[in-house]
Amino acid sequence: MSKPIAESELIITPDGEIYHLKLRPENLADTVIVVGDQGRVEQISAHFDNIECKVQNREFVTHTGTFRGKRITALSTGIGTDNIDIVLNELDALSNIDLQTRTIKPGHRKLRIVRIGTSGALQADIPVDSFVASSHGMGFDGLLNFYGNIEKVDHPEIARAFMAHSGWTPQMPYPYVAAASASLLQTVAHDMIRGITATAPGFYGPQGRELRLPAALPDLNEKLTAFRHGDLRICNFEMETSALYGLSKLMGHEACTVCAIIANRVIRQYSKDYHPVIDRLIRTVLERLAV
Repeated sequence: MSKPIAESELIITPDGEIYHLKLRPENLADTVIVVGDQGRVEQISAHFDNIECKVQNREFVTHTGTFRGKRITALSTGIGTDNIDIVLNELDALSNIDLQTRTIKPGHRKLRIVRIGTSGALQADIPVDSFVASSHGMGFDGLLNFYGNIEKVDHPEIARAFMAHSGWTPQMPYPYVAAASASLLQTVAHDMIRGITATAPGFYGPQGRELRLPAALPDLNEKLTAFRHGDLRICNFEMETSALYGLSKLMGHEACTVCAIIANRVIRQYSKDYHPVIDRLIRTVLERLAV
């Protein structure tokens, strides 16, 4: 048996729930759909045949139920890779740590995690209201650099090529690149546009937006659009995928991200109404996961 994990490192409530998500192991399905927006959880569970549990704590809303007989958990993460760090570690703890003994279980439970998000396209030919699947997440957030064994999941040749291409400066976080689960990507997104997703640690300056403050890399978006590595190009910008992919790979889970494109940053276009587009994406993902 492994050494028990200290109370300060693995926080469990008096009711036996993991600290932030407020979930017990039995509340979690093997297939998990994560979304940023709390309201989107109900948009997913509205398609369920039944809902067995609803839990909310802070920005983390969880509904677990079945869709066409497939048990699925829908969970909101909030915005950013810092929240993904919380969610992935606590989902993994619910799956692979005995919360009573605080010890790592001898077997390994693998989760399938699909992120449904919204995003801005970085290529002129990717239309608003289309779907993009992330073959890789390129992280500008720095999160994965705080974990050991990053070399097992990183694709440093892509990161180095991008740094040389963009004129990346030393004060910026060191980029990392992690890949999607190939099998999950094929299951969920076989007919969607694919490419690298750039993950930013913010919405304004880190994504090249200037309001009152100037951006440190004012031509960042142009450099992202122009970057090529073999057959890969950067398709879109969002704020979660790199951490989702990197942590999932390190923990032995499968993950992929599919995003509805609600804006095109190159041609400066925004969706007239992206809500039905999101619902179409939700239904598509649910139907493909239930097969």
